[in-house]
Amino acid sequence: MTPTGPVGPKSPQTNTREPIIQESEASEPEATRRDAGVTESSRANRGWWDRNADEYQVEHGTFLGDDRFVWGPEGLDEVEAELLGPAEELAGRDVLEIGAGAAQCSRWLVAHGARPVALDLSHRQLQHALRIGGGFPLVQADAGALPFADGSFDLACSAYGALPFVADPVLVLREVRRVLRPGGRFVFSVTHPIRWAFPDEPGPEGLTVSGSYFDRTPYVEQDEEGRAVYVEHHRTIGDRVRDVVAADFRLVDLVEPQWPVWNTSEWGGWSPLRGNLIPGSAIFVCVRD
Repeated sequence: MTPTGPVGPKSPQTNTREPIIQESEASEPEATRRDAGVTESSRANRGWWDRNADEYQVEHGTFLGDDRFVWGPEGLDEVEAELLGPAEELAGRDVLEIGAGAAQCSRWLVAHGARPVALDLSHRQLQHALRIGGGFPLVQADAGALPFADGSFDLACSAYGALPFVADPVLVLREVRRVLRPGGRFVFSVTHPIRWAFPDEPGPEGLTVSGSYFDRTPYVEQDEEGRAVYVEHHRTIGDRVRDVVAADFRLVDLVEPQWPVWNTSEWGGWSPLRGNLIPGSAIFVCVRD
């Protein structure tokens, strides 16, 4: 679990464009576990990213880089993984990146000849994508209501975007399937569900189970009036598989990357210590038949 906010780290690379900083609210929210529906989750997370996008880019911009495609904190690179298919076959493909943030993955796709569209819930995150540049479309929209015609894309991808933060993941998956052409592939990564049973700490204190893996109650940060300002939803591995099947996708692979020796970085609760013992990410490779 990532109670300090959603993450989608990419491989280390220098970010040569300094982000523009805007002032954010300083009040500390209350962390709790309670139900949060589709509308509340969407509203809370849009606001969270709009308020925290600048700080996120300052803190993680160098690690993220501008144009790398990495699936999670372990640093699994699409160049090596080829989960979307061989890089040489991406040219001319229409690709939707969901939860794009500053659209690093879309820039990588452009470099390989693809035609990406970068979609995010947060206007401020897309401002950072615009700041870095890239010459591809940026779209602000909810992943549960994609503003595209049926069969618009050959591929779709989401590196730690959207799926961990929505109350109805099947709705999102069905929308993705709708906009994919027959034979299209959707690959998405999320925090590995087992991490919800452990404290979100990178050191030894994060290695002891502190909660039930089977507790699906959402993690919520709320203000003094009880309004959610950030929401993250837990699904077990089995839940995720059933969600994929319920959306009429075919699951062709489930990747659990190992922590590589070269990666000495810490990011929130992720670290080499924990990464060598428990998985941090789960990557689902799905096909629309």
